[in-house]
Amino acid sequence: MKVVTSSFGVDTKGSTDMIDITAKVQQELKKSGLKEGSALVFVSGSTAGVTTIEYEPGLLKDYPEFFEKIIPSKNRYHHDDTWHDANGYAHVRASLQGASFTVPFSNSELMLGTWQQIILVDFDNRARKRNIVVQFTGQ
Repeated sequence: MKVVTSSFGVDTKGSTDMIDITAKVQQELKKSGLKEGSALVFVSGSTAGVTTIEYEPGLLKDYPEFFEKIIPSKNRYHHDDTWHDANGYAHVRASLQGASFTVPFSNSELMLGTWQQIILVDFDNRARKRNIVVQFTGQ
């Protein structure tokens, strides 16, 4: 069993910006030289998350609207009292979303469904440069 770790940066706009990172993860997999195994995709930081979704215009609106309903950005958050950065909601959203996603691969191809993409979601209230860590385990 071999482990290969790599990373890449992604510029975001914040405010529940959703970015399809599937092609970049696939590119990193090809560079790893591994054929069979699992890919762990992780975003460093406490106000962003990684998941899978069908990356299409309707869901690019639905997903942020969903988070605004369950974790409104205009609510008062105790985190904001501590740090005065007005992004308490982003921390709560990111913790609910999760910072990582795992997908198997075979023949050096991610085993995603036809309409399934890996996305980075930046919940913060400002633009950021996010670091995505990809760790491949396999042979």
